[in-house]
Amino acid sequence: MTPPAARRPLAAAFRALISLAAITGIVIDLILGSPLRVLSYFTIQSNLIVAAVFAVSAWRAWTGRPPLPAWLKTGTVLYISITGLVYHLVLANAASDFSMTDQVAMVSGWHTASNNLLHTVTPLGAVIDWFLLTRPGGLRLRHAGWWMLYPLAYLAFALIRGAALSPGSPARYPYPFLDVDQHGYGGVAGNAVVFGLCFYALALAYVGLDRIRPSFALHENRISSPGAGPLK
Repeated sequence: MTPPAARRPLAAAFRALISLAAITGIVIDLILGSPLRVLSYFTIQSNLIVAAVFAVSAWRAWTGRPPLPAWLKTGTVLYISITGLVYHLVLANAASDFSMTDQVAMVSGWHTASNNLLHTVTPLGAVIDWFLLTRPGGLRLRHAGWWMLYPLAYLAFALIRGAALSPGSPARYPYPFLDVDQHGYGGVAGNAVVFGLCFYALALAYVGLDRIRPSFALHENRISSPGAGPLK
């Protein structure tokens, strides 16, 4: 008889909290702003991915089902890592050429809460889960290239959306490094190459780290499915 699958309640609870944090931040922004505008941001889209993937991952860990494919889980962590790093190192950094510190400083109340959830809590939580509660293995170099398809698709989306909106529209281009009005298409293309190379380097770093990181997830206490009979 096949033994019952092992449950992982700690991983399930932690992943559920990460998913809840992403959902909460998204809902706050949707309530406070224009839904179409809010949904155009990479921050929101990457947190939507986190909310869905981590909810499913939490359910699988709680019920003892096999984990999600390594490429899917790590790709999700990569995207939300990009969100956190770009925000803290570029947009909220006064020394950055693309700084938005004036707008960040004006944020208060519920906007502050959503900012913290979407740019800090979910990225940190996702990375912690990946390092401590996710089994290593299963990643290949080709996955780093696959993961770049979404940032490329987002670049195309942002430029097409900006071209379709009339000049002067609020947040016509969602991020200053994608602002064609300010940098022109040539400047935006240059920015995209620089950011893309950084993102690809980060993707390669995740693949490399996956091969050397210890398997903390294997040492978590596990609980067998309730009502399971003896092993045979």
